[in-house]
Amino acid sequence: MEEKTTTSNTKPSYSLFSLSNSNNLGLGFGMFGSEEKPLPPPPPCVEVFLSEGSQKETLNADPVVINDSLTLYKGRVSTAEVFGLKNSDLVPGKYEGGLKLWEGSIDLIKILCSEVHEDRLLLRGKRVLELGCGHGLPGIFTGREGAALIHFQDFNAEVLRCLTMPNVKENLMKESRQNNLMKMNGADMSISSNIRFFAGDWSEIHKLLLSGNTEQEKAADVSSEQRDCNGYDIILMAETVYAISSLHNLYSLIKKCLHYPHGVVYMAAKKYYFGVGGGTRQFLNLVEEDGAMDACLLAEVADGSSNVREVWKLSFK
Repeated sequence: MEEKTTTSNTKPSYSLFSLSNSNNLGLGFGMFGSEEKPLPPPPPCVEVFLSEGSQKETLNADPVVINDSLTLYKGRVSTAEVFGLKNSDLVPGKYEGGLKLWEGSIDLIKILCSEVHEDRLLLRGKRVLELGCGHGLPGIFTGREGAALIHFQDFNAEVLRCLTMPNVKENLMKESRQNNLMKMNGADMSISSNIRFFAGDWSEIHKLLLSGNTEQEKAADVSSEQRDCNGYDIILMAETVYAISSLHNLYSLIKKCLHYPHGVVYMAAKKYYFGVGGGTRQFLNLVEEDGAMDACLLAEVADGSSNVREVWKLSFK
């Protein structure tokens, strides 16, 4: 089925959202459970180092075709292998769905491609944070476009070790593994200096994300002007607004981590997540009530394969 794309002001023709083969990508279409139980305490917030990642020499990688000129690769890891869970998209407080490639991640990459192609977004030299990264493909895309520094965050350290890190290696390091350098748009980039991984709950993770590391920023060739300001130039998040109970922590984290006044957030998510109460509408109501940020609808996807999906851009007023 051909998908519908709309925008908030103008209506550019995005060549995106053709997901007719989405089942082969391992995309999730199911609903979350609605049973409410007391949540266990969140795991501690930690930095997960690249040396802790999966030591498999080769990744069981599947191609993810974004458009005619861009194909990324994603690993295949089951919840049974990593968590001992079968057929589970979400176990609140224990596993937050990071091993599945959700539709919103693909939507987000396609919008980022369009933004870059239309000169509405410059990624070279930028500081990027992907929240709830899972596979990390949106963040990986920014690396291919020359982002100076990329931080990946997920609730589960196991997801980072077993999936995000192998995906980063497969997509950004495969051809330069021997000298531990990435070649991106003609620029050398040290993986140990420029890409970092953080696990933990959104209520506490800002303490690690904002701790900073001047030596790493120098190695990443981040300008003195960027080092003097706090926060990320670009925050990416796909399918992160599913649970209404976490929306306040997520929004608070964004405001703490986003560089003021020029930072931007790209958010891809479903309009509603039945069973857990979240969705873009609930999150945007929170943004509107707070009054600190503006939100602009970039695309709407109604293909019949899932709930209506949207991509939004948020920025400080």
